[in-house]
Amino acid sequence: MSTPSLSSETIRQLIEKAKTVRQRAYAPYSHYYVGAALLGENGDVYTGCNVENAAYPVGICAERSAVVKAISEGCISFQAVAVVTENGGTPCGECRQVLNEFNPDMLVLIADTDGTLLMQKPLRELLPEGFGPANLNKERVGNRKGTRDGS
Repeated sequence: MSTPSLSSETIRQLIEKAKTVRQRAYAPYSHYYVGAALLGENGDVYTGCNVENAAYPVGICAERSAVVKAISEGCISFQAVAVVTENGGTPCGECRQVLNEFNPDMLVLIADTDGTLLMQKPLRELLPEGFGPANLNKERVGNRKGTRDGS
């Protein structure tokens, strides 16, 4: 799979959706609000925000929140993810690993709260030599249409 080429309008829409969902983040401890918009191979967009917890390790990042939402709705193949933070923070290592499971070539878009695109690169560059299904001699789950049932 190669890194997708997205139109400037698609990029703008993904960033806007990530900005909007960022406002719903629950971050009473770090006050670091993150929004993510994940573009499925099926063309649908799945959003997620970070949700912290007083027991710190059980919180979830925005990117993983979006992946969980997408999978629960039947999409398991992704083209791109837009991440919006106040300062252009990139996905953490755990999120990079989770995203890598589904497409190491997906485009990662990093923007700030003004909607300014700060970085655009394939996930593979953020997680070089990433561990994935091939390391377990397994094929990636899914199909060309990006859903389990092929729709």
